[in-house]
Order: sequence, then C-alpha cells, then structure tokens
Amino acid sequence: MDRYGATKKVAAWGIGANLFLLVVKLIIGFASGSQAMIADGFNSAGDVFTSVMTYLGNKISSTPQDKDHPYGHGKAEYIFSMIISFSLLLVAYQIFRNSLEFIMKKQSFAFSWQLTAVALITIALKIFLWIYTRRVGEKWDNLLIIANAEDHRNDILVTASTLIGIILGSREIYWVDGVVGIGISLWIGYTGIRIFISAYNVLMDTNIDEKLTDRLIRDIETIKGVEHVDSINAKPIGVSFIIIVKVSVSGAMTVEEGHAIAAQVKERIKGNKNVGDVIVHVNPA
Repeated sequence: MDRYGATKKVAAWGIGANLFLLVVKLIIGFASGSQAMIADGFNSAGDVFTSVMTYLGNKISSTPQDKDHPYGHGKAEYIFSMIISFSLLLVAYQIFRNSLEFIMKKQSFAFSWQLTAVALITIALKIFLWIYTRRVGEKWDNLLIIANAEDHRNDILVTASTLIGIILGSREIYWVDGVVGIGISLWIGYTGIRIFISAYNVLMDTNIDEKLTDRLIRDIETIKGVEHVDSINAKPIGVSFIIIVKVSVSGAMTVEEGHAIAAQVKERIKGNKNVGDVIVHVNPA
C-alpha cells in the first residue's frame, strides 16, 4: 500500500468510527443532560469533519503533477490540515461556552449506566484508532494522518475525563461535569493550535532545520573540488523539499568540471529523506 492509499484507509476508519460515536454520545448525553458527554459528542462531530478533510486533502495531494503544478499537489495536505485546525478551535470555543454556562447555572444531569458504557466503548475504540493511525502516520511522515492520530489520543484523555465527571456526578458532585467540559475545550484548542503551526510552517516556506543544514554542509564539503558551501535553502513542496545549494569551486575549473561537481552535490543531497529535487549553483572561488 502506498502513502495515499494508507491515508485513504485511515480516513475511512475515522469517518465510520466517529459517526457511530457521534450518534451514541449525543443521544445518551442529551437524554441524561450530561454536559461532559454532550461536549464529547460534539468533539466526535469534529472528528468526523477531521476524517472527511483528511480524505479530501489526501485525494487532492495525490493528484499527479501537471503543467500548472510541476511539483505536484502535495501542499493540499497542509491546506486541509489547517482547515482541520480551524474546526478544532471552533469546537473548543463552543464546548467552553456551554460548559461555563453549565457551571454558572448550577445545572445537574441524570446519572445512568449507559453514560459509563458509552465512555468505556469510546476509550477502547479510540485506543485502537490511535495506535493504528500513529503507526501509519510515522511510517509515511504524513501530517494529515499525524493530526488524526493526535485527535484520537486527545479523545482517549477527553473521554477518560468525561468518565470521571460521570462517576462523580453519580455522587451528586455535578460541578465537576462542567469543569471536565472546560478541560476538554482547552485540550482541543491546544491541539488545533499545534496542527495550525505545523501546516503554517510548510505553507510559508519555512527552511529546513539547522541540524540538517549543518549535516548537509559537512557532506557536501567532503566532495573533492568543493572549496566552500555558500548557502543552503529549502522550499517545501508538500511533504518534500526543493533544496537550493550554492557552492564555490576553483575559478580555474572548466565548465565541464564544475558541472561534474554540481552533479555529485545533487546526488549526495538527493539521498536524504523527503528531498524532492536539488538545484545546485556553482560560483568561482
């Protein structure tokens, strides 16, 4: 299975599982009046949207390069990741507002074993989805899948907190239910900001990190004929980068000799992970 097929499978699992949890949580949540379960249900609605955006983003980013997009459509992965981050922030705001109102008005909810059962089913299902998506995301270095994995991990913590609120609510300590709802909203908001920053860095053409730059410089300067590496910059093209290198060689070299050195530099850099293309410019020292 290739990178895009793996993402499609992750999205399909996410859509199916989260639709099931959305329906069950909201039915039980509204029936009992549990603000934490209702918040958890809206969180699942956000998860459905996240999975749909993953599917669409993956479909567009997998489109082959064409005349108008010579380096492909890889940045769609990060555009849709940013959309996911906005949806998470919106869900976080709504849950925070509702939970704060729950505490202010000193509302209560009717405890039922169905609330506990839904919470336990959610935790079990999300543990499976988290482990699965994390492994796939790390294997393919895919921000969309990684965003899904983090969302599933958040859901485990969120629903565990919901379960605590439900148990304490059975002892008529209702305010904890609202506090849990606020905690859920803050965690979702934090996740949304993290995903936004990751996508933003790529879309704004953030350069490669200094450690990788230093390693590339050391590798290039071991090539016979390279006197100095003048600069290394990178331009993201989806998951990959175009590496732009300027090197100094002896001014007495022929064009053919300089071209041969440039070819060695390009070959050396292309062996690194996520390097889509390399452009080498040779300067006379």
